[in-house]
Amino acid sequence: MKKVIVALSGGVDSSVSALLLKQQGYEVIGLFMKNWHDEGVTISDECPWLDDSNDAMLVADKLGIPFQTIDLSKEYHSRIIDYMFYEYENGRTPNPDVLCNREIKFDIFLDIALNLGADYIATGHYCQIDKINKNNKEIYRLLAGVDDNKDQSYFLCQLNQNQLAKAIFPIGHLTKSQVRDIAKKSNLITANKKDSQGLCFVGKVKLPDFLRMRLTPKIGKVILINKDFNDLKREKNKFRSKKDYLSYLSSPSSFSSDDGEVIGEHQGSYYFTVGQRKGLNIGGFKNPLFVIEKDVKNNIVYVGMGDKHPGLYKKALFVDFNEINWIREDLSIDEGDQLDILFRIRYRQPLQKGKIYLFKEGLFIEFSSPLSSVSSGQFVSWYIKNELIGSGIIN
Repeated sequence: MKKVIVALSGGVDSSVSALLLKQQGYEVIGLFMKNWHDEGVTISDECPWLDDSNDAMLVADKLGIPFQTIDLSKEYHSRIIDYMFYEYENGRTPNPDVLCNREIKFDIFLDIALNLGADYIATGHYCQIDKINKNNKEIYRLLAGVDDNKDQSYFLCQLNQNQLAKAIFPIGHLTKSQVRDIAKKSNLITANKKDSQGLCFVGKVKLPDFLRMRLTPKIGKVILINKDFNDLKREKNKFRSKKDYLSYLSSPSSFSSDDGEVIGEHQGSYYFTVGQRKGLNIGGFKNPLFVIEKDVKNNIVYVGMGDKHPGLYKKALFVDFNEINWIREDLSIDEGDQLDILFRIRYRQPLQKGKIYLFKEGLFIEFSSPLSSVSSGQFVSWYIKNELIGSGIIN
């Protein structure tokens, strides 16, 4: 009998995952990860880890499986929280959920499970794995979940073949409503529990409030850029090469304090993200204001009026060579080659059409249509049909 250790989070998805695995004849063990216990930030009424741990324990008891809690808060702090602050301080937009899967669940947690004699680990992610044989070699494919509204393959975009070989996603072939129905029929305490949103420990605390733990407020200017401002002064045929053109398209908009009108102040440019609408607290304009660029060095936030402002949109992005992750290395391309793909830069974003161009320095993705709110630090994942084949960090 194969042994599977399930990352029981106290939610309905991991609960049903454990239930299904037991029904399939696996030896199942539940393990709850305690990743955060800083009471200065945790909102106890919103995301109490003690309540989640207790729910996980009650599910394990109901299923008749062993249960244990492990404290990974030190590892989580050093690998995720420190990363998060560093990225924001440098004007980038991190995705700690993606990094948590790579660094915690499918690295530290996986090692713990294997040392406990497990054959696999399982999580409640809405995605699927299958296996093919190619040139006498087993290759694991990471596929989107059946439920389009819940597909979570994006959050796993940084995994590799070794990690996928040890992973099981028991609910990837189900919809969310089907998962809840299974939980209700089995009288699981988590059947009607609401889904956690984003990083659990933050709760409903606004991101700037969380960042103020380390990033000191600094008064700076908010500058409005007119929609007619256009820094694309060269036509495509004026660039020396395709690489130069792509490099230009993927570069941040180049604004200076003389390019617009000062309309207010902010508490720190690192508290904002490109595409952000709420939190500026500046009124009196016909259309909503959006952050279109940040200058962390000079502490300036540039905004544009309306969601169609050209400063919000880009036509390409760049990933440094050292930050490319091919899940399907057999589908990777060589320098100078190109590949038609689908891609996304955030969870639940509809897949976009694009083309990868690989150069010595890294890869560019050119978009079929301009895309809003592309920011350095985000993860981009690329697909062929419903299979996620690679990812990288936008530079």
